[in-house]
Amino acid sequence: MDYRPKKRFGQNFLKSEHVVERILAAADLAETDRVLEIGPGLGALTDRILPLINEMTVMEVDRDLAARLSARAPDKLTLHLGDALRLDWDALLTAPPYKLVANLPYNISSQILFKVLDHRRLFRRLVLMFQKEVGDRLCASPGTKDYGILSVLCQVWFDVKRVVNVPPGAFSPPPKVDSVVLSFEPLPEPRVVVTDEALFRRVVKGAFAQRRKTLRNTLKASGFGDPNLEEILLAIDIDPVRRGETLSLEEFARLAQALGKNSTTAGQIP
Repeated sequence: MDYRPKKRFGQNFLKSEHVVERILAAADLAETDRVLEIGPGLGALTDRILPLINEMTVMEVDRDLAARLSARAPDKLTLHLGDALRLDWDALLTAPPYKLVANLPYNISSQILFKVLDHRRLFRRLVLMFQKEVGDRLCASPGTKDYGILSVLCQVWFDVKRVVNVPPGAFSPPPKVDSVVLSFEPLPEPRVVVTDEALFRRVVKGAFAQRRKTLRNTLKASGFGDPNLEEILLAIDIDPVRRGETLSLEEFARLAQALGKNSTTAGQIP
């Protein structure tokens, strides 16, 4: 490798052919698919995807790597230089649906997922690499230590499955953590009824804001200050002394609906 990785971009370049094959199999690419890749790096995935499809878009923040990529298949590769978190996806991804296939930079992987959730209508499938710790959270069930905000939000909208575990030696330079590839299949309808998505997200974030506190106390601390909060919880069969990590997707949906119906609480939502 004649390129020195830059620590500020969290660069660990995928080199394992086995892992690339597993990612491609999970992506299940057809010639007519449009693919988005974020952080293509040295092009281990890019070079394998380009011969399989007619149209590919990549987002790369590193100018040096972008210059290398720009020479690849200019008839079918569109390159956007910049931070994927700051780029305007609606303006750049104008022909959905896309398949998002990427070894995400780990320092922004959670933020990328929130952006994906905001733009999920653009995508028909995601196959993404994460630090294993993050992957465990995304697949976690209620009542486990890994269950959290992204577990709830992603599982409401996607069917999330493990594709392959990835050891540090699959990268150059090897990271200090294990990794995992996950696939995300968009659901035709959310798993639970979400009448107000913005409120639902705020409720979920509020419930996990202070994991060691009871649901009643962490919601109050997060701005849900209705004096009847305890009664609201009891009315929907949720014990106020439970912790947010014990709530199922359906219970989160019930909670958001109940809080949304109460004008006092809704008016105080941060």
